Parts: sequence; C-alpha cells; structure tokens
Amino acid sequence: MPDTPAERRDSDWQADQPADQQTDRWAERTGGWAGDWPDLRAEARAVGDAVVAVITLNLPDKRNAMSDPMTASWRQVMTELARDRRVAAVVVTGAGPAFCAGGDLSWLAGDPDATVDTLRTKMLAFYRSWLTIKSLEVPTIAAINGAAIGAGLAVALACDIRYAAQDARLAVPFTSLGLHPGMATTWSLPDVVGPAIARDMLLTGRAVTGAEAVGLGLASAAYPAPDLLPAALAAADRVASAAPIATRLTTLALRDGGHATFEAALAWEALAQPITMATADLHEGLAAVAARRPARFTGR
Repeated sequence: MPDTPAERRDSDWQADQPADQQTDRWAERTGGWAGDWPDLRAEARAVGDAVVAVITLNLPDKRNAMSDPMTASWRQVMTELARDRRVAAVVVTGAGPAFCAGGDLSWLAGDPDATVDTLRTKMLAFYRSWLTIKSLEVPTIAAINGAAIGAGLAVALACDIRYAAQDARLAVPFTSLGLHPGMATTWSLPDVVGPAIARDMLLTGRAVTGAEAVGLGLASAAYPAPDLLPAALAAADRVASAAPIATRLTTLALRDGGHATFEAALAWEALAQPITMATADLHEGLAAVAARRPARFTGR
C-alpha cells in the first residue's frame, strides 16, 4: 500500500488537509486546471483514485453569457482536461440562476461593417472553442440549472447527458434575433430530440421547461433546482466508479448519434469488447461481484 501523502488516495489525504491546502494539492495533481479562471471556475472532486471535474460558467451578472475571457478559459480548461488521465467525468453548470444565456453578441453592434468572411472566421473559432468539450473521451454531464439559450443550449447539447432544473428555460431563438442558428444546433438538436421537435424549436424559437424537456428527450431527468447539482454529481460519481477503459470506449461508441449502421456497431463491439476482456479491470469487476464488494478499478 502507498505510504507517502503524495501516493495515498485522494479521498484519504483530502480529509486531513486544511481547506486551502486541499485546493493547492488539487492544483498540483490536476495539472493546474482546477481553480478560478476568468469568468469560469473549475473544481476537482475525488472519487476513489479518479477525479470528476465540475466546471461552472461564472458570470452570473450577465446570466453566464459567453464572454471572450470565458471562452478563452473554457478552451484552456478543456485542453487541460483532455490531458489529465485521472479525469473520469465532467459536470458543467452555471453560477447563479442561469445556465448560459448564449453568446455575447454586443460586438456585432460595435462593428456593423464587418465582412461576411471576417464574421465567418470569428464565429467558426468561437464554435470550435466551445465544442472542444466533444473532444473529451470521458462522459460529460450538463446540469442545466436555469436558462440555457441559443449557444448556451448548444453547449448542453454537446454533452453526453443532460439533467435540468424543472423550471429551467431551454430555447434556441436565433431566428427571432435575425440570426441563423449556430454552434451546430441544426445538427445536434435533431440528433438529440428528432427532426420534428428540432424544427419546432428552431423555427418558432419557443422555450421549453426542464420538466417538458424530459418528455422531449432533451434531458434525461428534471429536478427541483436545489436538487439538480447533487443529482448530476451523483451520476458523475457513478460514472467515475466504473471501469475507465470500458467507460471511455462506450462513450466514444455512443457519440455523434452512435454507429452509422448495425454492422458498424457489430464491428466496433467485436474489437472494443475484447479490449476490455484483456484488462485487469475485468478480473477486478468479476472478483468484486463474486465477493459482493465494490470494485476498485485501476484503468489497466
């Protein structure tokens, strides 16, 4: 067993460290991504030897609109998370009463003579920055605590799982602003809810509540606002407690609408399942079931 503080399980050393030292240690052990960033907060949550990253959009006075500093922070944090092999799941939520009000379009009024080419370059970079969450190989969970509007809902759509506060408002009212939808919502919304509901939401701009979103397939579950984040964290903890290799491969199998055909699914599974059969984690999982104890997976 490990016998130095640096080697002990995070849940062990966290309990006997002062809060400020815990934060410093997390910063060391997470490659520096945990902490306060401009308009964004990133926290690390220990689940055995794994880490759940909790990312909070943190500009509550502007309903967490996607400012330039927030966009830069998000891009950097996602890059660092992708490098951290201890991260097992990511939860995204918003500070204050809103999840995210979408893009900060005040710059449009500041440069009314911008060319289409200039705007295209700017918007494509903006889209790609926020959609970097799709490059993570671990499950991502959106905890939609309040209004998720336009590009804000697009970020939630880019996550693998969505939970919503019952009274949250979700909408993509681009056309009511004179805008074509952006950030891949004309692809991601039909992928999640089907073409009929996507046409309804994108063309009418109507908002749905978190409770209604469940019936539409837009969210997996809805909770009273105070219960939302605990429920999302509990789900992330369950993900982080599972076998890392199996979880990553399953996440990749299900991304972007899943496999194109039945045969493609068989071909993937005929390779991916043997990969997991060759892991030590499989033997640990079988032994844990036989002994009726929790499994301790190592990702090997």
